[in-house]
Amino acid sequence: MAVDIKKIGVVGAGQMGVGISHVCALGGLDVHLVDIDPDRLRQGLAAIEHYMGRQVAKGKITEVDTKAAMARITSGTEVAALADRDLVIEAVNEDEQVKKAAYKAICPHLKPEALLATNTSSISITRLAATTDRPNKFLGIHFMYPAPMLDLVELIRGIATDVDTFRTVENFVLKLGKTPVAVEDFSAFIVNRILMPMINEAVYALYEGVASVKAIDTAMRLGCRHPMGPLELADFIGLDFCLAVMNTLHEGLADTKYRPCPLLVKYVEAGWLGRKSGRGFYDYSKDEPEPTR
Repeated sequence: MAVDIKKIGVVGAGQMGVGISHVCALGGLDVHLVDIDPDRLRQGLAAIEHYMGRQVAKGKITEVDTKAAMARITSGTEVAALADRDLVIEAVNEDEQVKKAAYKAICPHLKPEALLATNTSSISITRLAATTDRPNKFLGIHFMYPAPMLDLVELIRGIATDVDTFRTVENFVLKLGKTPVAVEDFSAFIVNRILMPMINEAVYALYEGVASVKAIDTAMRLGCRHPMGPLELADFIGLDFCLAVMNTLHEGLADTKYRPCPLLVKYVEAGWLGRKSGRGFYDYSKDEPEPTR
């Protein structure tokens, strides 16, 4: 039987965990954000307040909305605080072993009826669920980045996910004002299955000397009416994340068309991860980003 979700736990105060907490708090839910790093928690809460301030400036919400939402968010470093949560969403690094370690720490503290979800963008839900004590109450809830801005949420059932779990989470997503789409448990699901190979192909075009960074991005913006070019988008998402998804696709589907471009690998090895590191396909150290190739 589907239940009403009122108390949310979010594990991981990175970009996705912070964005999910933001959306849930504005949606009227009680949110507890957990991270092992107290500094990351402080930065995450400050980021939520900052982004809500931007929404106020744009007239999308009011100051009253912001104060009420921030009052609904608590945070801490202990997973034991998740004991009263109806749904816990894991949003740690896109690394299977890190996620499995998180479930090992989380599960002993959850009430029996609690649902557990992952925000993974590419890893097998069935495989992750099998490492928990509740595979029937486990599924993927993939919010897009940035979660407060984008309306889509991919809902991915593992082989053991029961119908009530899916319906409960589907209702939860609808109440947040988002649009859920049901996805089968295949590598990278829908959005990243299509988007990341496009980005990877753009990197190949650069690698093979087809065109410059600026030319590739301009061509896709003006020729396909994309809001930003694929290389600019890769920098926005994070090149390490793009590489992780391509590796998952390559390994999971065993098809050479998903082989990560060597140039993408080199950029990540160099620490050129995009906007978050100050350098990727563009250099962000100046007022206007400049192509690095």
